[in-house]
Amino acid sequence: MSDLLERLRGRGWRMTAQRRVVAEVLDGEHVHLTADEVHARAVAKLPEISRATVYNTLGELVSLGEVLEVTTDKRAKRYDPNAHRPHHHLVCAGCGAIRDVHPTGNPLADLPDSERFGFTVSDVEVTYRGLCPNCSAA
Repeated sequence: MSDLLERLRGRGWRMTAQRRVVAEVLDGEHVHLTADEVHARAVAKLPEISRATVYNTLGELVSLGEVLEVTTDKRAKRYDPNAHRPHHHLVCAGCGAIRDVHPTGNPLADLPDSERFGFTVSDVEVTYRGLCPNCSAA
């Protein structure tokens, strides 16, 4: 059973076959799938699942705070089940691979008061860009 499934059951979320399949597809480390990728993998497990059901389920998971909606470029939104551990993203400029990273330190503390312009900062999103080992070797 995935961590996401456990969290959803703990919340008492109604677990239909379609919702379970979407949660199973999102299980894993460094998962950052587009809605279309989630749908394609869900169809392989449950052929009758519709694209609308997948999109609606992803929207519910985001609204619940159980899945993050991630945009790292001008491409499609991606869905990250690692919603309960603060992290940043490492993105390959070649192939688009995304990895979760957990650097030490507090990025909020790195922004000096003089650069906050009076804002009360509550959240930080950091995206590191570069080339993955495969793209570097090519």
